[in-house]
Parts: sequence; structure tokens; C-alpha cells
Amino acid sequence: MHFDREQIAKFTQSGDIVRVVIATDHGSVPRATGTSMIVTPDRQIGTIGGGALEMRGTEIARELLADGGDKRAVKIPLGPALAQCCGGAVTLVFERFGRENLPENDIVFARPIATNDMSLDVKRTLANIRNQSVQPNTIYRDGWLIEPMKQVRQPLWLYGAGHVGRALVNVLHELAFDITWVDTEKDRFPDQIAQGVTPLIANNPAMVVKHAPKDAVHLIMTYSHAFDLELCHQILNLPHQSVGVIGSKTKRARFTKRLAQLGHSTNDIDKLICPIGDPNLGKEPAAIAIGIAQMLITSQNKAAKTAVAI
Repeated sequence: MHFDREQIAKFTQSGDIVRVVIATDHGSVPRATGTSMIVTPDRQIGTIGGGALEMRGTEIARELLADGGDKRAVKIPLGPALAQCCGGAVTLVFERFGRENLPENDIVFARPIATNDMSLDVKRTLANIRNQSVQPNTIYRDGWLIEPMKQVRQPLWLYGAGHVGRALVNVLHELAFDITWVDTEKDRFPDQIAQGVTPLIANNPAMVVKHAPKDAVHLIMTYSHAFDLELCHQILNLPHQSVGVIGSKTKRARFTKRLAQLGHSTNDIDKLICPIGDPNLGKEPAAIAIGIAQMLITSQNKAAKTAVAI
């Protein structure tokens, strides 16, 4: 989720619009911080969760268009204010945009909403984002709204284009992952590969590990246990976000022994995720893919919340 300048510029060609973004969320809410929609006098593009919250957000946005206002922040408790069963609360930020006030392209878009004074905390947050010590996320702090201007996509290297690999790509390609898909032959990939997924052919998949970004998530599910082991060995030798292998407790025990013989520490081997997914969902490729996707999304959400707290 990010500030999509190109999308907003397109809709402002027909006149001013109001963008509505969830700036904070607490408790049980329909959608998370960073979710946004665009409201025009007669249209609504996107969704912040539907129901009463979205209806109220659309009403406020059109009030802003009608009265000539430029920005507003409104905290809405979903239970008391809207009688929604969620029970949480959100802060919605409303901003009018036209052709003349679109921001320049940058890493982040930081602007005052409730105050013009930039606090030391906001300055520190922006400095950390610009020096890349933290990832940019939507943050509403001390009256200022900060949003990434490019979608933050997690690098994900997937090894294996078999049944589970294909099912996993079908689940993940529409989410915030930059997927590099590795296998040994062109014929092992499907004829149609989803947009945003990069196929990479390698006779020995372990040889391409060195080209992965340092913050990549690695998921291993090739047709060969030997390939899987060598991939684990090479990935553990290099900086990485995480590494998971499809398999069983028996496979993990064997890999633990072999990786120790190859010189890896107990601490590094313990970080290896095997098996991956949720065995309670079943062993069908689609069920395994859903379990893995849940694991990845949960990890991403935790990282995002940590970044916001910094």
C-alpha cells in the first residue's frame, strides 16, 4: 500500500478528487493502515473495507469537495460511532488533490495534516527512511502523514515450478512480493506466467543464490532433495531474510545433520523453516500454498508494525 501518484493524476484530469486513507488502526477493523480509496462527486474508486465506515468516509470526502476544504483527519470508533461489530477504531485522513497540488516523485510523501510543525520524532522517522535503516510504511504521527510513494515489495525467491510452486505463485503474485521463480528447464514453467513474476532457468539452482537480494525470502520446493539441501547450504552462507523448505519432520532432521556436517552453526540451522505451511490445512498443493502465504503475510505485517513503532 502506497501513495499512487499516477493513479491520482489520472483521476484529477476530470477535476478535484478526495483521497481517503486509513492513517491508523486499532483493534478489530475491516482494513489495515495504508488502505485508501478515491472519492469524486459521483464515483468511488477502491475500498477501505465496505459497510458503514466506507459510507461515512465517502460522505465526509464529498463534504470536503463541496465546501472547498483541503484536508481533514477524523478518528472513528467503529462500535459507538457506526454500530459496526468490529469494535476497533481508525483514523481517516481526507485530502483534496487536483492537477496543481500533486507531490513530486520521491521515496516518501510526508505532509502536515493536523499541524504544520514537524516534531523531532517525525524528523527522525523521515531520516531513518531516507537512509534506508527502516522500510517506508504509512505512518500518522504528531499530526503528520508519511506514506511510501512506491509499493514496498518483498523480494521472494521461489525454487521449484512443480504443483506446489505453481499453486503458491497463483496465491502470491497479486500481493506485495517481487517473485523470482527458479527451475532447471523452461518446460517446467507454465506457458503463462503472472505479471510481476520473473522466471529464471538454472541447471543448478544453488548457483543463482548469490544473485538474490540480502533481504530476500527463500522458499525451496524443487523436485530433488539434493537440490534442496544444496540450496539450503548456499543460502545459509549468505545474508537473507528467511529460508523455508517444503518437507517433513524427518526431512528436517536429515537436513539438520547434513548442514551441521557442512559447517553451519546450530543457531543458523534452527532458523531454517521446515516443514513450511500449515499441516492442518491438508496436503493438497493449494492448501500448502495457502498455509505458506499465511506465514509470509503474517511475517510481513509484524515487520510493518515494528517499522511504524520505530
